[in-house]
Amino acid sequence: MNDAPIRVLLIDDEAAIRRALRTALNELGFQVAEMSRGEDALVAVRNGTYDVVLLDVQMPGIGGMKTLARLHALAPRLPILMLTVQDAEEQKVKALEHGADDYITKPFSIRECAARIRAAVRRAQTPMRREDAPIQIGEIQVLPARRVVTRAGQPIHLTRKEYDILYYLMTHAGRAVTYGKLLSSVWGAEFRNQVDYLRTFIRQLRKKIEDDPSNPRYLLTDAYVGYRFVEQIAVPKSDTQQPAAQNIPADITVPSPS
Repeated sequence: MNDAPIRVLLIDDEAAIRRALRTALNELGFQVAEMSRGEDALVAVRNGTYDVVLLDVQMPGIGGMKTLARLHALAPRLPILMLTVQDAEEQKVKALEHGADDYITKPFSIRECAARIRAAVRRAQTPMRREDAPIQIGEIQVLPARRVVTRAGQPIHLTRKEYDILYYLMTHAGRAVTYGKLLSSVWGAEFRNQVDYLRTFIRQLRKKIEDDPSNPRYLLTDAYVGYRFVEQIAVPKSDTQQPAAQNIPADITVPSPS
């Protein structure tokens, strides 16, 4: 990713939420254009260039889901983050399975929002990897050409389906993968509702890749939605190391809609 400001298209019918997000994101160096309706956003994407979209699910007019579908068809590589409310799991799943890159649940902090934006843009701008290229996250490495998995350099024995699950999640690291999407990708579309079946495999896989399977660091659960493999594992800093100063405003919580 270059040093140019990230261009954000914000679509939300709540003026107070748009104002709070625009002000805070501008302070962090983002360039924010805002719209209140999906129809206007479609025109903006046809005529302009953006790096990421923040899209509210609940809006008048064509609404968030139809806007998502049309934006995804118009610009398939443009990452779209859905702004949802709590207890909207069905909306989150539907959004992810219809092309959303991620979701952010209101109320959320501006730090969380900025981190999700940067991660989505980074993923979108990363060159396509070869299917047989090694993948490494933390101590976990996958060698697709040999279907070999190691942890801290030591081989891990995985069953065929455990490997397929791990490979799919690691090639989509950082993204929430819905239960249905993971089941369909590994077993086939006829298995997409077999969530308990999937959970059994996830428990076994965590026993093999996690230090503490009950408190996983790599393979995380997105409650009621699916699973997410982390993009990176933070390396602990010594007591003498101080984090670099950052131009981050006092954290702001973006509220739920009124």
